[in-house]
Amino acid sequence: MKPHSHILVIRFSAMGDVAMTVPVLQRLVKTYPHLKITVLTKPFFKPIFEEVPGVNIVTADVKQKYKGIFGLWKLARELKLLQLDAVADLHNVLRTKILRFFLFFFGIKSAVINKGRAEKKDLTKLAPKIIKPLKTTHQRYADVFAKLALPIDLNSPITADKHSLPQLLKTQLKDYRKWIGIAPFAAHKPKMYPLSKTEEVIAQLDASGQYDILLFGGGKKEKQQLDQMASRYQNVYSMVGKLSFKEELQTVSNLDVMLSMDSGNGHLASIFNIPVITIWGATHPYAGFAPFQQAPKYQLLPDLEKYPLVPTSIYGNKEIEGYEDLMESISFVEILNIINHLLEKNE
Repeated sequence: MKPHSHILVIRFSAMGDVAMTVPVLQRLVKTYPHLKITVLTKPFFKPIFEEVPGVNIVTADVKQKYKGIFGLWKLARELKLLQLDAVADLHNVLRTKILRFFLFFFGIKSAVINKGRAEKKDLTKLAPKIIKPLKTTHQRYADVFAKLALPIDLNSPITADKHSLPQLLKTQLKDYRKWIGIAPFAAHKPKMYPLSKTEEVIAQLDASGQYDILLFGGGKKEKQQLDQMASRYQNVYSMVGKLSFKEELQTVSNLDVMLSMDSGNGHLASIFNIPVITIWGATHPYAGFAPFQQAPKYQLLPDLEKYPLVPTSIYGNKEIEGYEDLMESISFVEILNIINHLLEKNE
């Protein structure tokens, strides 16, 4: 690609995968300052891509305005007007394949992510079990740009600035305390730490009187559960339903540490170089979905001697017999020790 080329980067969902594009794009911008970059995504995810300086963001509601073949044709015609030189498809699903075909019809070439489906299938096979680290999703994204002759170094340092704290929280949180984010939910039960054990962590942290604990989640049921949990403690606050998504990102940028499942919140925190502790259940960081440049010692796994078939799935949507309680094998004391270690380290 020429230094002044214009590329379209496509990633519609999901939140964690979208968040993982940010450190890659930040380094792309830094490496090629004259490259023009337009990101195509869903409207909800716009605040995430606003963390990448200088990119143009185009949002498309692919379930309404741009629904179906004719909607994607309309979108392709609108994108053609941007005078694109190439497309980097970081999603590679049916919708983006159709869109790429239409853009190819207009003479715009593309490069697409290799998701490594075969090797991920091998990793989650129950027998024979071969555990080895696969290429990270961040590197898979970077490989797409390398195909467009835009190689990047993911180890290139990037400064992540804190945002101003939303006004609502300025009146609640104490500046002299450390702020701990906890995101206790996941899309699937096999990768979610039991809420009762998460609450044991919260109770111990609250009792110390040294921290403000912020709970993150989404949806009506999660809101109810986290509101009830927060009401039982003096220094615990549920963020659900109180902030816009942009304000949530601003809040996350001010955390001292984030405790998350294998879910999007850990990836959001890593955008801002926040230390992230990730609790893994049926999934495994070797599949390539660990938060960006977080130390392996902060990736907490079940007892692999007791549960040797982990990972049993890539997305945590498969539960196998005898593995229903695998998360119980992760000690809440171990989680507390790591949180305290990280907070002491950052003093």
